[in-house]
Amino acid sequence: MNPDRSRTAYQESAAGLARRALGALRGTEGTAMVAAHVESAQDPGAALAAIRILGADTFAPVVLAGAPLHHEDAQAIALAFAALPPAMDAPLPPPAGPEGPWLMAWRDWGTVTLLTVLTGGDGVRLTAPRPAHPADSAPADDAAGWAEWSVRMGQLSTLALPGLDGPVHDAARRSPLALARGATRAVLRRDYPTAARIARWLAWLRSDGLRLPLDAAPLVEHIGLLACGERLALDTAISRRLIAM
Repeated sequence: MNPDRSRTAYQESAAGLARRALGALRGTEGTAMVAAHVESAQDPGAALAAIRILGADTFAPVVLAGAPLHHEDAQAIALAFAALPPAMDAPLPPPAGPEGPWLMAWRDWGTVTLLTVLTGGDGVRLTAPRPAHPADSAPADDAAGWAEWSVRMGQLSTLALPGLDGPVHDAARRSPLALARGATRAVLRRDYPTAARIARWLAWLRSDGLRLPLDAAPLVEHIGLLACGERLALDTAISRRLIAM
């Protein structure tokens, strides 16, 4: 298959899975939505790749809205990892560029960690070691580099969910001002996908009890009014749930 066509198929499938997750979060989607996404897909390979792309956000309806985690969904997630296994033998390079192995490694760690927590490991055995490079060191409030760092943290926004904690979360706790600056900068640049992803960390910090340099609620509502797309709508809905916790 042409690489561009393959990439488009993955992106379209990921958008469809995000739409299902959003529906489940709102209580309008049927049960076992991950398995249903795979079973109804014209391209099962793209559907399995979509699970890896969406990452831990497939569990958002479970950890934020109390929806049940169906056995079929857990099996579909396990199948995605079996069909597209993580590259665990190669050394992971430091973060660089908009995407990279470090991003998928953290996505996989978040997915496997939450799946293990939610199932107790019962019937589903996956491994995804925690990467050695989280997102670089969090910048001090008066230090340069906050813009690039906040964008990288936004790329890791699938980790901003209850039930996950680690070095990336510690970095967010150390630098709420950098995240606030990054979200504000993205809004001013009309880069709403980036703004929504960074705002998720602010919403997570608020749910974690941390005092923030800005009120995350109106920021999230503003982004939700101006943005469009299934993935961005899911990010915004997750932030609203975190703020309401």
